[in-house]
Amino acid sequence: MKKKIALITGITGQDGAYLSELLLDKEYKVFGFVRPNDDYSKLEYLEIKSKITFLEVDLLNFDDVKTNINQIKPDEIYNFAAQSSVGLSYNEPFETINFNFNSTLNLLEAIRITNPKIKIFQPSSSEMYGKQENLPINENSKFNPLNPYAVSKVAAHEVSVLYRDGYNLFICCGIMFNHESVLRGDNFFVKKVIRQAIEIKSGKRDFLFVGDLSTKRDFGYAPEYVKAMWLMLQQEMANDFVIASGKSVSLQDIVYYVFDKLGISRDKIKIDKSLLRPVEVEDSYGDSSKAKKVLGWNFDMSFYKVLDLLISLG
Repeated sequence: MKKKIALITGITGQDGAYLSELLLDKEYKVFGFVRPNDDYSKLEYLEIKSKITFLEVDLLNFDDVKTNINQIKPDEIYNFAAQSSVGLSYNEPFETINFNFNSTLNLLEAIRITNPKIKIFQPSSSEMYGKQENLPINENSKFNPLNPYAVSKVAAHEVSVLYRDGYNLFICCGIMFNHESVLRGDNFFVKKVIRQAIEIKSGKRDFLFVGDLSTKRDFGYAPEYVKAMWLMLQQEMANDFVIASGKSVSLQDIVYYVFDKLGISRDKIKIDKSLLRPVEVEDSYGDSSKAKKVLGWNFDMSFYKVLDLLISLG
């Protein structure tokens, strides 16, 4: 039986690495689009780098994208390549919006031209919804983007829906809420807190500097969330799904939990006004009941258990 072929953009990131591991376990042949000087440490951590075929591709170059997709002939494409930091998007709004939208558009158009039967997963973001009067957020909630990253993800989401409806492509948008792991980038909040708390504990750092800790977010665990992504592309009909834990936790509770777990004084936590965002969402959490019903995906892991795991892994 012919192996399924999967192409993953952004394969060296957290989700790309965990999804690669999942697909290899399911005996897929996995290809990854990478950039020059990409960091392969996450794939090396999972001991799967040698099992993947990598291709240097500029996702903003349409001909490059189309040529490589035509050569690989994937059955499924997972598009993780993005500038995904909200904070950085304020400093680099043009680069964030330009890359996140146009790289997605190039992929969709290349699929339309080369093989419309290719299935594609597009990761949308809870950031698209901004401040909402009615929680939890579901697939019918209205967009309210409040930062450049959120704007870029709304644009990529909408063009994905356009190609699905207008060109009959199989495109599933996973509306992803925060999901953490040991492979999370150091610039993301939870990873930063744990890493710097451990440095304080070992005497390598004096304080943890943070922004607004009163906000609340929905956090999950990345290895479980990539399972939902794969399940979406195994359905007969393409659709959009919220992937979330269904609960929110304050950033303050996270920081306090980590510090208490490590036996560090809370006096070591300092507010840095430069880390405050121009606009902040007080609370956000999602309703993944559609994913549970249609995909059979369910997530019931307490985020404090996730924190315990991440702290133990350092």
